[in-house]
Amino acid sequence: MSFEQSPESEGSRRLSRNRFRGNLERAVFFVAIAVIAGFDLVQLLFFRPEDASALVVSLASTLVLPLFFWSPLIGACAIALVFVFSLFAAPGAQVLVAGATAFGLVMRFGKKRLIWTYTASFLVALAGVAIYGVVDSINVGIVLVFATVAGAIGATLRIASARGIRLESELEAAAEQERQAVLAERRWIAGELHDSIAHHLTVVSLHVQMLEDPQTSSDSQEAIRVAARKAMTDLRFVIELADDAPQSASVQSGDLVEAIDEAQSEFESAGHSVVRDGDPADERIPRAVEIVLARIVRESATNILKYAGPGEVEIHLDVDDEVAHLTLRSPLPTTPRRELSSSRTGLGRMAERVMGASGEFSAGEVDGFWLVSARLPVV
Repeated sequence: MSFEQSPESEGSRRLSRNRFRGNLERAVFFVAIAVIAGFDLVQLLFFRPEDASALVVSLASTLVLPLFFWSPLIGACAIALVFVFSLFAAPGAQVLVAGATAFGLVMRFGKKRLIWTYTASFLVALAGVAIYGVVDSINVGIVLVFATVAGAIGATLRIASARGIRLESELEAAAEQERQAVLAERRWIAGELHDSIAHHLTVVSLHVQMLEDPQTSSDSQEAIRVAARKAMTDLRFVIELADDAPQSASVQSGDLVEAIDEAQSEFESAGHSVVRDGDPADERIPRAVEIVLARIVRESATNILKYAGPGEVEIHLDVDDEVAHLTLRSPLPTTPRRELSSSRTGLGRMAERVMGASGEFSAGEVDGFWLVSARLPVV
């Protein structure tokens, strides 16, 4: 079987890269904030400038910017308070530069209503400080350009982040779909092995116990040889399907006539008399229905060989223009048989196959016999 890079592993790497880019964005921003704030703090503490209030405003406006990562609304309110304080404490361009930077953060993290509100408020503030001469018009123009650049960067990062989140969601969905597909394939392979190989191993196990009887030894040896050969053929069939290789023309996976003939031969080898009724070669049986019925016969034969008591086994097949009805009737054991193990999945597998073909299935004790019934539509 070929080994290829799975979509899940590729998707995981893309998700890691997306998270890495988000963390890198925050790391770069916080480093820049730390450098600017550190510079202002060093000046304020060690150089004792004459205009200390301007440095305090600059430091405060820088330190409120990280709030936008926690809550854009709170960050916007905080920068507005710093701006109002700056009008009384130390009018200057520092708080406007911080406000321009905050505009980029609002574009990056804020909702539409906050974006429009902040944009209008920022433009009004710029117009106010320009009209009243708080800051000269040249600095206002520079701040406006800076705000435009910051807003464009914030919008670009917002679009890239949204695309990354969407891609992350799609990759997670694809990874989950791939995982479910792998699980389904594993269940399918396990089911095919159970339906085909388990039956032949049951025949082998049954006849191994009969080898010590001279009267049945030769027949048991032949039955073991045939069962082993069929097990190898079915095993190759499952491997070919799992590998997506062309199916061998010699492998018969759903021949109802062959399945009933084989079951009759195995029942008779185990000492049961067999009564058959119906034509398994009826042309009204579609191929899909024939495959399901053949698997029902195969699985029922496995259970009968394991658990049936002595007596007659009946196989009935009734086909009309609407329904194919298969029943297998076998005597219940008089004593429990513990020498043969059971996976207890056979009945569930049969029910799944029948109901998957829109049919009806039942299995249980009826008047001292074990009765398996499968009804499938043929139209």
